[in-house]
Amino acid sequence: TILYHTIKKILLEKASKRRGFCEVYDALETEYALVHEMLSARTRAGLTQEAVADRMGTTKSAVSRLEGAGRHAPSMASLKKYAAAVGCTLKIEFIPQPMKR
Repeated sequence: TILYHTIKKILLEKASKRRGFCEVYDALETEYALVHEMLSARTRAGLTQEAVADRMGTTKSAVSRLEGAGRHAPSMASLKKYAAAVGCTLKIEFIPQPMKR
């Protein structure tokens, strides 16, 4: 959403001035992007964490851990179950980066 990206930009501008922030942020960027996608999918589906947990056959706290960036490395099986529970298909891509010289 526009509000999310605006707030993110402001916070990143402020935080990026702190020593060591950029290195830590870059390391977690993929995880935060995954969490953002998960939350967006759940919101689009109109589901609560409890409803997703019921569909996955797990607990609300397990879904909360899945949606928590940096605290847990979810398995591929868990991500597939989560995707199915929110009416999505999991797709993972390897995107080529420009070659460094």
